[in-house]
Amino acid sequence: MLRRFLLTLVRRSFLVLLLICLGCSAQSAPSSDTAKAIERQVRSFYKLPPDVTVGIGPLRPSEFPNYDTVKLTFNKGNRKDEYDFLLSKDGKTLVKMTRLDLTKDPNAETMKKMDVKGRPTRGNKDAKVVVVNYDDFECPFCSRMHQTLFPQVFKEYGDRVLFIYKDYPLAEIHPWAVHAAVNANCLAAQNNDAYWDFADYLHANQHVVNGAQGVDAQKALIDRTAMLQGQMHNLDAAKLQACIKAQDDTAVKASLHEGDAVGVNATPTLFVNGEEMDGALPIAELRTVLDRALIQAGVQPPVHNEANPAPAPSGSAVK
Repeated sequence: MLRRFLLTLVRRSFLVLLLICLGCSAQSAPSSDTAKAIERQVRSFYKLPPDVTVGIGPLRPSEFPNYDTVKLTFNKGNRKDEYDFLLSKDGKTLVKMTRLDLTKDPNAETMKKMDVKGRPTRGNKDAKVVVVNYDDFECPFCSRMHQTLFPQVFKEYGDRVLFIYKDYPLAEIHPWAVHAAVNANCLAAQNNDAYWDFADYLHANQHVVNGAQGVDAQKALIDRTAMLQGQMHNLDAAKLQACIKAQDDTAVKASLHEGDAVGVNATPTLFVNGEEMDGALPIAELRTVLDRALIQAGVQPPVHNEANPAPAPSGSAVK
């Protein structure tokens, strides 16, 4: 009996030791030669700047046979990015894989991050395709995009699409853009159409505002334009004037923060049912994305007139 007990104890101790050793093996670092080879390869493949340091973590078990997981850390100043790679057991192959969760719709997830409640709209509010445009009133590329969307694209797609604008003024390079965005929101607070008429005017007449001598004069001109729009739409003049004078940019900053969260880094940036489109794109590309979104939503796209004139070259203003 004692012999059997001792034999069982020895076997269990050996099993525990084996498991511990396996765990240690799984957490071991790649060999020195392998680590050097990994760094050479990633520096060459990703063209890393000299001031980026590469950290190589311990090996961990992976779900793929004959491969371990190894975390690479890229450091530059205060920035640190970490990525998981697969390293073959023989140390000869490094693989970077991207896992895509097919149970989630990435475009729908993007749309969920956008707060469009209360924003001015153009088009059918019940449309199954929604275009959200992060716009800058002083951006020349935004002007091109706006004048392509309105009236041309808007006229073609009719009630099939809903258009919504969000604020993304690049204040670092466009000194009157935030002021214009605030004024536009003051108009929108009272009347949807007043916002769009103001947006149409500014995007078509950026040269008029830019022609004013100095930023103060430009902002004063924008104020007069907003007040004129208020008069044309019979808005409460005192309320509008107080809003313009206050220049409360809280909503504009919130929109900027939201834009950063969904990946906006230039203007214009459009999201068609969550699919991102950067820059003042040619109308043919716009139609392709819009038509695909409509078909996916079960809506028949419009018939296009290919005789339409070609738009100006594409581009965007980068933050």
